[in-house]
Amino acid sequence: MSRILGIDPGSRITGFGVIDVVAGKNLHVESGTVRPKLESLPERLGELFRGVREVIAQSAPDQVAIENVFMHRNADSALKLGQARGAIIAAAIESGVPVFEYTPAEIKQAVVGKGGAAKEQVQHMVRLLLNLGELQADQADALACALCHAHRAQGLAAMTGVNQWRRGRAR
Repeated sequence: MSRILGIDPGSRITGFGVIDVVAGKNLHVESGTVRPKLESLPERLGELFRGVREVIAQSAPDQVAIENVFMHRNADSALKLGQARGAIIAAAIESGVPVFEYTPAEIKQAVVGKGGAAKEQVQHMVRLLLNLGELQADQADALACALCHAHRAQGLAAMTGVNQWRRGRAR
């Protein structure tokens, strides 16, 4: 079994989702949000760091998957998002959990099958794949990130087995 914590970073709302991968099946454990209450960015980053560290302590993941920064039209927003990601990554590393990063297109490709999928399509597929009801957008995005990592890990494991057979060795 492997436990993956997926994170959709944000300086105001950070979504998180935890899944267990058991015998190739992805099972929803929990999901939620970390919502800093303070106004100044440095204070919010501190709250975010502590909030994610608490989620990690409670859920005990083996790995953390986080969405990578993408550049929109507003450079200031991208910088704040990058700082939020830094606080989250620092919380995971301090907790001793390895971090894996995925672009939005990689996450959409893994969950929907199209790198340019709409947010609604991602939410729909996350609900289907994990047999869930309604989800808040940040939670669905975080679970999509965790599912992306699970799919990548399963694909790599399968490829390793193929390569070993090609070399004439069984696993």
